[in-house]
Amino acid sequence: MNDNNRLLGVREVMKRTSLSLTFIKRLRKAGDFPLAVPLGDRRIGFLERELDQWINARAAMRAAA
Repeated sequence: MNDNNRLLGVREVMKRTSLSLTFIKRLRKAGDFPLAVPLGDRRIGFLERELDQWINARAAMRAAA
């Protein structure tokens, strides 16, 4: 697996995005956040490259405004 395909846990995602768990859940429910990868009964992860793309898209929206 390439480094950019690394799975990130929710805590790491919260740290990298500066978003709370509640807000991440809200974005996921609205379909405005990368899809989670199920890892177990109560654990999910996110592909690092997809999270990076999401962050870059947010930054691009700011630059376009």
